[in-house]
Order: sequence, then C-alpha cells, then structure tokens
Amino acid sequence: MARAILDLPKVFPFTTEINVRIGDINAANHVANDAIIQILAEGRVRFLRRYGYRDLDIEGAGLIMADVVVIYKSEAFYGDVLVVEVGVGDFTRHGCDFLYRVSHKETGREIVRAKNGFVFFDYEKRKPVDVPERFKALFFT
Repeated sequence: MARAILDLPKVFPFTTEINVRIGDINAANHVANDAIIQILAEGRVRFLRRYGYRDLDIEGAGLIMADVVVIYKSEAFYGDVLVVEVGVGDFTRHGCDFLYRVSHKETGREIVRAKNGFVFFDYEKRKPVDVPERFKALFFT
C-alpha cells in the first residue's frame, strides 16, 4: 500500500501548545485517532482567532470540511505538551488547505503532519462561496 505524502511549509505563521488530556488516550495508552482530529481543530480555531475570525465567520463566510489527511509519525502520551503549527495554502476559487505539524514540545519529535481541505460556505444559502479576498491576502504578501 502506498503511503500518503504531505509536504509542509518550512515556516508556519502560527504556533500554539496543547496538553494531552487523559480523555485523549486510547486502549493502547497513546493519543487516539479521534483526539488527533480534535487537537488539529483546536489549533485551527486558535489560528483563526489570532486573525479575528471564527469557523463560521471569515469575512461573512463559514468553513465546511471537504477532506482530512493525517500522517502519524510517532506516539504521544498523557501529559505530553504538543506544539501545533498551523498554516494555510493551496487556495482555489472556493477553498484552501489548513496545514499542520504537531511535535512534542520537549523533544521536538514530530508526532503528526496533517491537512484539512476546507470550502468557504454560505450556510444560509447552502452553497460554496469564493474565498474572501481579505483572508487570502493575509497569506500572500
């Protein structure tokens, strides 16, 4: 089986730290798959808030997830502090990718690299909208 490959930017515009909670741990005693998705979401929410946005209000448009890719590199355990780096790229007319690298704070060991594809969406009209120019301009200077 071919493994997924995900190229990440050399520099991310945003970094945050997230502690691994006991509820994030599965029967194998490491961070569960569903917890990783939640950790990525928390990183994205913090990233958007840095710019004054919310998932449902980016210049009047909301976000709706189109896809997710997660590549696991190593384990994380209860009590670990994770460094979550977040960026955006691969803009299309209606969407973009949110890119993530999650590393162990103390060792620097990479835990996960991931991306979410998002479409900008008008939830009242139930249809995609163009990427807001002001949002895109933040990342193309």
